[in-house]
Amino acid sequence: MNTMSTQTSTWSPYGTELTSRFLLGTAGYPSPQVLAHSIAASGTQIVTVGLKRTLAAGGDNGFVEIVRTAMQEHGAHLLPNTAGCRTAREAITLAHMARELYGTPWIKLEVVGDEHTLQPDPWGTVDAAAQLTRDGFAVFPYCTDDLVTCQRLLDVGCEVLMPWGAPIGSGQGLINPFALRTLRARLPGVPLIVDAGIGAPSHAAAAMELGFDAVLLNSAVAQAVDPVRMARGFGLAIQAGRAAYEAGVMAPQDMAVASTPVSGHPFLIN
Repeated sequence: MNTMSTQTSTWSPYGTELTSRFLLGTAGYPSPQVLAHSIAASGTQIVTVGLKRTLAAGGDNGFVEIVRTAMQEHGAHLLPNTAGCRTAREAITLAHMARELYGTPWIKLEVVGDEHTLQPDPWGTVDAAAQLTRDGFAVFPYCTDDLVTCQRLLDVGCEVLMPWGAPIGSGQGLINPFALRTLRARLPGVPLIVDAGIGAPSHAAAAMELGFDAVLLNSAVAQAVDPVRMARGFGLAIQAGRAAYEAGVMAPQDMAVASTPVSGHPFLIN
């Protein structure tokens, strides 16, 4: 009898039930074809697209259609983002353009406050989130791991939060696990997605072991020597991390604890 559980847990951002906990970005791939294969290999059900980057390039040159085709083949959803925006007003305007162009109320909100670290502007993000929520958007805000900022985003209507693991594109992993654990403990019913700074599958697994609902990454796959194989590797790591969290990771000990009991032995032979 096979006693191994094969049940896949689900999560529901804005009421959409999903089985994959891997969100994949679409920037910086060697080619659209490599991106399409990476989407397939990852098992993702949410793919992010930057409208501002597309506009700056003077059009998508068929890029969006390739992404849409890959998504449709695997039942994925599109999550446009406001990457590159520096003010709340700019992000709000871009979000409305994205909704018209892509036909979805979902928006990944990014309002960057510092060009060196790409750290999100907490005030601009909260202001933009409040307006976009009033305008009928389902807002996925990119934010830091600051608890109070996250609470303010919830107060203005966000139902999902996307705290960073480390600065965008840095590949440093989870630089402040304490803050992330605090968010998970204080916001137990809120879907939390670690966004930015993930560099290796082990980082993604660690985020999932903390109880986060999903991981979003881009550069770690796009800049890999083999993006398609890396996408698969991340998909497996995220599944493993979630399975470990649900199974219950053992508590660390300060001292050695024998795994094999010695009680009941009649004698010891020297």
